[in-house]
Amino acid sequence: MAPSIGGLLRRVRAGTTHSVWVAPTFAGPESIAVTSPDFADRGPLPSWAAAGSAGDNRPPALRWTDPPEGTAQLLLILEDTDVPLPRPIVHTVAVLPAELRALDDWTAPAVRFLKASFGRTGYQGPMPPPGHGAHHYDFSLFALDAPLPAEAATIGAVRRTVAGHVLARGRTTGTFER
Repeated sequence: MAPSIGGLLRRVRAGTTHSVWVAPTFAGPESIAVTSPDFADRGPLPSWAAAGSAGDNRPPALRWTDPPEGTAQLLLILEDTDVPLPRPIVHTVAVLPAELRALDDWTAPAVRFLKASFGRTGYQGPMPPPGHGAHHYDFSLFALDAPLPAEAATIGAVRRTVAGHVLARGRTTGTFER
């Protein structure tokens, strides 16, 4: 049996060099604890969270501690740092009200999705290539001191506008493999 494309590319991974977590524009104190009742940090995501034939593309619930005073808005980014491409893929970009402390229903009216990688909006669950090994999916939450401007409707625009506005941040990471 011939190896899968994922198997052939097993050692090719984007890595964290271009991740939003390490980007200077997203820098800030790591003072928000992000957790999920559906998976442990660094543990496997439930199969129903995956996209495509691997799951139901249903997002896991998230919880977080209070952001600092002065938080005007929260920004949630879901990113795959193990994709076999030059940069990580941003699966989801969501803008949340500052007073929110949990995300159980990702379709609630309070959640506003922006365009992520490949122009997709909404929750886009894990879908690593079969045979590529475990992928890490970072759920990164950023507390911003000002609302994102309306023209920041894509991950690229968000990258350009958040510099100097991150009051605090936190993340939890799940893994998934096919």
